[in-house]
Amino acid sequence: MPVISDFRQKLIQSFFLNFPRLYEFGQKNKSIIKFIIAGGLAGGTDLILLFVFHGLLKIEIVLSTSSAFILSFLVSFGLQKFWTFRNYCQDKVVQQLFLYIINALAGLYLNGWGMHLLVNKYALWYILAQIVVNLFLAVMNFIVYKFIIFKIGANETRIQ
Repeated sequence: MPVISDFRQKLIQSFFLNFPRLYEFGQKNKSIIKFIIAGGLAGGTDLILLFVFHGLLKIEIVLSTSSAFILSFLVSFGLQKFWTFRNYCQDKVVQQLFLYIINALAGLYLNGWGMHLLVNKYALWYILAQIVVNLFLAVMNFIVYKFIIFKIGANETRIQ
């Protein structure tokens, strides 16, 4: 689609010319920025699907919540694999999805453990505790995704 490619290229050139420092920052931190955007899109997908399933379709809340979570989880996996970390290897999808699920379960455990520790032992306000735990988990997830789950092997190439 040459029209979209041309528009994208003109947009990038304009951004580079008008905001060179911001452009350079974005280029240096591209995977982190994409990681945050993908996470936000997955979270938004979860909320929108929950509203559609429960609010509009009147499906029972637990089934609605579970369905929205599963679908947003798949959106998250797809965005992180193909867009954020540009890993197009089809041979490893099942293995990567399995590792992604294990990582999510580990995150669930660490979330509970961290909340218990910060709220019960250190008497931190639960909202602040959740923010701290979420920031820790986000850093942990980025590292695990980049260097373990979606790492490009020696015989694989990353599409630019």
